[in-house]
Amino acid sequence: MRSLIALVLNVIWLVTAGFWLWLGYLLAGVVACVFIITIPFGVASFRIAGYVLWPFGREVVDRGAPTGMSTIGNVIWFVVAGLWLAIGHVFTAAAQAVTIIGIPLAWANLKLIPVTCFPFSKEIVSSEDRRAAMMPVARR
Repeated sequence: MRSLIALVLNVIWLVTAGFWLWLGYLLAGVVACVFIITIPFGVASFRIAGYVLWPFGREVVDRGAPTGMSTIGNVIWFVVAGLWLAIGHVFTAAAQAVTIIGIPLAWANLKLIPVTCFPFSKEIVSSEDRRAAMMPVARR
């Protein structure tokens, strides 16, 4: 049942926001890959592009405390692309929130902003993997 709901929400998401957000992340990734030194930014952008295309059933988790290099990367990313992509999420969420069916989609859109602004030291996992990792191990 949960996967059916995720499928329905992903299809609605794809039509109302996913495709356009995906294009924005794809453009940011291609521009970042033009310059050799910024390829890690392009890889991060492509990773998020896949997530914004089909987000339901997946989650963003922290990989731990950010290192010095990922902090520097996050700051550069925020100034160059993250802020602008986050603004796109806000406008898309506002458009989605106009209808009742769009309110959960708008909320999901706003939840994407932290990974949009600071993608380094974050990982995208399936929701089932996340739940399995959080379950306590039964003692024998």
